[in-house]
Amino acid sequence: MVSTTGPASVDMAQALLDPGSIFADPEELLLHEGLSREEKIELLKRWEYDASENSVALEEGMPGDESDLLRRILLALDHLIAGIDVEHVGPTKQHGFASSVITST
Repeated sequence: MVSTTGPASVDMAQALLDPGSIFADPEELLLHEGLSREEKIELLKRWEYDASENSVALEEGMPGDESDLLRRILLALDHLIAGIDVEHVGPTKQHGFASSVITST
C-alpha cells in the first residue's frame, strides 16, 4: 500500500489558491491518499493554469527559470483521466482546458 505523502490533512482553501504551496510536486499531490480523484483533478487543473502562466511569462522575456513542471502536471492529469485531448485547448497562449476536455468520469 502506498503511504500518504504530504500533509495528513490538506488545507483545501490554500491548495485551491496555490497547490505548489501545499505540495512539493505534482507527483506528491497525485499520491496523496487524503484527496479524492475529483479534488486531485481540480488542484492539478489550477496548478496547470499557473504553470502555463509562468511559461508564457518566460516566453515573453520575463525573468525566471524554466522547469518541467507543466509537463509533470500534465502527466499527473493524464494518469487520473486516462487521456487529455490536447487538440481542443483554449485559444490563448496559456491554452487552458475546457471542461469537456478534462472530465472526472
